[in-house]
Amino acid sequence: MSPWLIVLLCVLGAMIIALIVLYILGRRTQKKQEQQEEDMKKQAQPMNFFIIDKKKMRLKDAGLPKIVYDSSPKLARLGKVPVLKVKVANRVMSLVCDAEVYKTLLPKQEVKAQVAGIYVVSAKRIRGPVYEGKVKRGKDGKKKESFIDRLR
Repeated sequence: MSPWLIVLLCVLGAMIIALIVLYILGRRTQKKQEQQEEDMKKQAQPMNFFIIDKKKMRLKDAGLPKIVYDSSPKLARLGKVPVLKVKVANRVMSLVCDAEVYKTLLPKQEVKAQVAGIYVVSAKRIRGPVYEGKVKRGKDGKKKESFIDRLR
């Protein structure tokens, strides 16, 4: 056999092994994430609050307690998280929000939400503006799909 063929087979074998390992690890982390989401939904309590502001910002700048920043993984510290600044009764506090819930909320809105600790699991508008989201339309007036949506 030629040396190029041997190298090619070794590289191909290593790639197949790496894909199998990544698939197994991905399944494990997905199961773990589903379990955590289920636990969070069990712990969630209803809360009414008024949204003052919403932003995506780093954990350090979000105004969350220091223990939240210290206990978060290093990669999570680098990324931006959706944060809501809310008024509950007469207290102003910052809450971390689920990405899907964040898209549906607007500032200056009164909301009834399920909150687990400082994490907003779900929210429903009580009073305030209705938000349908930004919809891109094509020339024919139909909803235009983004490139990422077409890939999914």
